[in-house]
Amino acid sequence: MPSIDFVRNILKEDKKTFYSDYEKSQKFSANEDNSESHSMNEPSNNGDRPLIADFTEYSPLHNGHFHCMKTAKEKVPNGLFVAIVPGLFERSGRGLPYIMHRKTRAEIAIEVGADIVVEGPPMGIMGSGQYSLCLTKMFQALNTDFIPRGYRPFEGYDEILRRISLGHGVAPKPYKIVDMDTKETIMEGKLEEDNYVIVSFSKSLKRIGFDFKDKFIFVPRIEGVSGTLIRKACTENKLETVESMLPSETLRILKRELDLDNAPLHDLRDYQAILDSANNLSYEDLLELNFFNEKLANEFIEKREKKEFESVSEIEDAIFYGFSSHYKNRVLSILETQVKGDVISNYINTYPFNVRVLDYKNETVLNEFNEKVMGENSFVSSIEVPNK
Repeated sequence: MPSIDFVRNILKEDKKTFYSDYEKSQKFSANEDNSESHSMNEPSNNGDRPLIADFTEYSPLHNGHFHCMKTAKEKVPNGLFVAIVPGLFERSGRGLPYIMHRKTRAEIAIEVGADIVVEGPPMGIMGSGQYSLCLTKMFQALNTDFIPRGYRPFEGYDEILRRISLGHGVAPKPYKIVDMDTKETIMEGKLEEDNYVIVSFSKSLKRIGFDFKDKFIFVPRIEGVSGTLIRKACTENKLETVESMLPSETLRILKRELDLDNAPLHDLRDYQAILDSANNLSYEDLLELNFFNEKLANEFIEKREKKEFESVSEIEDAIFYGFSSHYKNRVLSILETQVKGDVISNYINTYPFNVRVLDYKNETVLNEFNEKVMGENSFVSSIEVPNK
């Protein structure tokens, strides 16, 4: 089992990287003074190979992810497959820690067939609308030609997918789904998470002016795979119980990381940092954090004036009844990192300032990727490549 110092070092290094990126991006934006107008440009048609950009957390990469990748590659056999794997602070869109570090998740993706893996946004310290916008801006910056997305079929969802294939934005509203182009209500009720992500992407892509007509490759989810059971097996060191759910490459690397005590990370946080933030930040400091408002900051102050927080469960109880577990976990991630709301807003405005490659298949595909992304009217200032 990894030590708490292992987790703290990840958060420490990622914080340095985040603020380095942030400071460079703000200086670049001030010099260029064109970040907003630039984000509305149409992508240039660089490079010969079509680029398939798949956003997937890979925590870990299981047979469902592998099926989606294989389907996309079969439909676009000459495509350059780029996996967007988030990201700094190692916290998911649900605000929860990932099972392994992103560099290891990227290594697995390359082993099973991806050509390039790039670092996605720090999802765990953002709201769902914020990270959806960042991810779609990454699709735009990569000059994406195709976007594979897994979904769970149900009656009526085909019409939503048809509208998105036509290039229509589809927006989730309270208890209904609306076509942004025609203003029609095309479904009553709510969507579950996997299907909600597709709708959210279409809304954000429409917002930034990216033409996504016929770009999505919709892949029905396969049965018999459970990320929850896989993570439980890792915690209990019983990988043999989930072997059938994982590609052999994932199983091999996951076993290696468990033996090295680099995994699993999904149950680990810097709990002391969370408690220190909750107990010691002033009202003004709390109010500046992402996700915090006056009501939530006041709740923290009032609770700790009666009695200092002694556990993370007490902190969770201070977050209003009725908020989702995702929201509570995101607040814990913000207390862990102390990232301010205005910093997140500015970060999103210039995202992605640069593209950080986590891993790649070979120099040939890396050169093709560079040509695709860094051609005329590029959306990013640079591509960072790791040493091989």
